[in-house]
Amino acid sequence: MKSNFGCFLILGVFAILVFVAFIAGSALLARAEGAFGPPSSTLNVFQRLRIGLELGFRADALLRPADPNAAPVRFDIGLDEPTSQIVSRLWFADLIREGNLFSNYLFYTGLDTQLLAGSYELSASMNSVEIAAALLDPTPETVTLVILPGWRLEEIAAALPSAGVQVTPEEFLLAAWDPPAGVVLPAGFPADSSLEGYLRPGSYEIDREADVIGLLNALLLTFDSTVSAEVRAGFEQQGLTLHQGLTLASIVEREAVNEEEMPLIASVFLNRLDAGIKLEADPTVQYALGYDEVGGTWWKTSLSSTDLAVGSQYNTYQIAGLPPGPIAASTAMAQEAVAFPESSSYFFFQAACDGSGRHIFSVTYEEHIANNCPQN
Repeated sequence: MKSNFGCFLILGVFAILVFVAFIAGSALLARAEGAFGPPSSTLNVFQRLRIGLELGFRADALLRPADPNAAPVRFDIGLDEPTSQIVSRLWFADLIREGNLFSNYLFYTGLDTQLLAGSYELSASMNSVEIAAALLDPTPETVTLVILPGWRLEEIAAALPSAGVQVTPEEFLLAAWDPPAGVVLPAGFPADSSLEGYLRPGSYEIDREADVIGLLNALLLTFDSTVSAEVRAGFEQQGLTLHQGLTLASIVEREAVNEEEMPLIASVFLNRLDAGIKLEADPTVQYALGYDEVGGTWWKTSLSSTDLAVGSQYNTYQIAGLPPGPIAASTAMAQEAVAFPESSSYFFFQAACDGSGRHIFSVTYEEHIANNCPQN
């Protein structure tokens, strides 16, 4: 009788323990699903139980960052890199607390097969769930915008969509032609001027979500530091303001094919300015003409006599002196050529006949005519 009672007692205790374990296990599974979502459909029953119980019990470890005060770091995932290797590198970089626990989380949610190759900005101040979510989207927060030498504002605008900038070309042009309040303009920027010639060639990292004011400020940020005091002083020595120096540098930029000729080309234009002779620079006419539908370019290549007679304050065949402002983005080399030109007595230049892109320079108009290429 006592033996039967003991057996019943043991069975009762066991049943209670099973019941308690069932309740506790169910609570852990519910906690895992509540914190991390339902398990992946690819898991079998045993895997759902085993990993679900672990995640429910260790949820706090996954939801607590490794270092709340950590700074962001770059983390790259290679093409077809194994998940185990990615996790190992995350743990080695101190971005996650526990590699095995993080692996089980990825396996439980099915994210282990969804991590994408690319570059990421991660921080140990992110918890494991946030890091896993970040690794599903390699789209950077910034985009790279490249401005090429000799580009006018319309060409910069056309490059915005392909670069991934959210500002539309139309928004950009309206703001660049008439900078709104909030745009931090360079020192010495003339009132009522456009930003033509003030957006320097180069590669810029732009916030993908930047508005037009943020975009222009990012492009103008380095202007004052990159147009050196020496160049500004050089402009003054040539009798030019900053605006005039940039204007002439933009013309030199468009005229020169070979950079080493820039100081000599600049000397020709400066000589003509000093002598009161019209610059007669083709790029200023091209700028005045605007987009050439036939050639599909903003810079028409073959100018006719009608083109040279176009009525515009930018047409230096018609107006004396410099045009009202720059016609394109100029490089540091073009600006230095204007600030520190080569000393010469030349007043004319034209393209050499050998197709090299180089120019032939002359002092007199007669010499200039004699240098014309023979007609076929």
